[in-house]
Amino acid sequence: MFFLKDPRIQKIAELIVNHSIKVQPNEHILIQTNTEIELSVVREIIKEIHKADGFAHIDLRDATVTRQLVLGGTKEQFEILAEIEVERLAKMDGYINLRSPINTSELSDIPSEKMELYAKTYGKFQSEAIYKKKWMTTRFPNASMAQEARMSTEAFEDFYFDICTVDYKKLSAAMEPLKEYMEKTKLVEIKGPQIDLSFSIENMGVIKGDGIDNIPDGELYTAPIRDSVNGTITFNTPATFNGFTFENISLTFANGKVVKATANHSEKLSEILNTDEGASYVGEFALAFNPKVTVPMNNTLFDEKIDGSFHIALGNCFDEADNGNKSAIHWDLISIQRPDYGGGEIYFDGQLVRKDGRFVIPELEVLNPERVLAQ
Repeated sequence: MFFLKDPRIQKIAELIVNHSIKVQPNEHILIQTNTEIELSVVREIIKEIHKADGFAHIDLRDATVTRQLVLGGTKEQFEILAEIEVERLAKMDGYINLRSPINTSELSDIPSEKMELYAKTYGKFQSEAIYKKKWMTTRFPNASMAQEARMSTEAFEDFYFDICTVDYKKLSAAMEPLKEYMEKTKLVEIKGPQIDLSFSIENMGVIKGDGIDNIPDGELYTAPIRDSVNGTITFNTPATFNGFTFENISLTFANGKVVKATANHSEKLSEILNTDEGASYVGEFALAFNPKVTVPMNNTLFDEKIDGSFHIALGNCFDEADNGNKSAIHWDLISIQRPDYGGGEIYFDGQLVRKDGRFVIPELEVLNPERVLAQ
């Protein structure tokens, strides 16, 4: 629970408005949030938008209400919801996704066919409309998130504000050598315990995760050529989807497509992969290096930034790295390659670039944790 005048809230609000969204005079910005979040946070972001001479719009949601809507909803209902949402987003210049869920499993007992219908007829069209705008996502700390991270609420709040308010301009400059290296790369090979994966990123876009789309941040992402992914991988980090936490997800790819998949919830995993054709292909590949995020906390926004990790996302690709894969889902699956998680190697065109989570090429060493922290 934040104090109403906690100066850290204002600092994050300023970062969101002026660095991430870069609100300009007369721009209309939609803040979409849930009712569980501290409203002092929302008020502070509104203040910052108004300071920038923009116009703030609010959409307050509640997970228990969403659950009831999806349980009894129909295709026609979801299509109308999507039409309204797309029309509203068309009038916006930017979108802020602000979440602080109390119960991450609120949707877990919704029948899979209902969730699939909702994702295809509402979620897909909403996401497509959002990605055409300036957008950003963050999560504000609460007791539930602290519990997931196995930390006290106060300690998690301190952790959150510490990792979120890094100097993103300096971090962005440090990313430039890796961005240039990846832009010249054709073949990526990933090796490690239960990992032997290869794919091409030739001529794909490479995007910096430097606090524009996400807070916290610290990744570089692209996408594999859709049909080029081959091999096997078992992820060593839990991943949650629609309220289910999956562990030991193991995937086998052939010509881009998942042809075998197992996990602690193998049947549920199969249902996700069958959401649509694109759900069993990869839409993103990323390397992460936020030195202050070191352990999984079952929250994708944080876990995908873990130092020494990489992730791939099943499903929809980003417009900036468009490999043609379209899907109603975008699900990040994370593997940590530091020695305490088993180690591993990443090769670009046969050259070892990262071993056991550390960059080994001189021009890329600037992204190793001690160098990032020293900036």
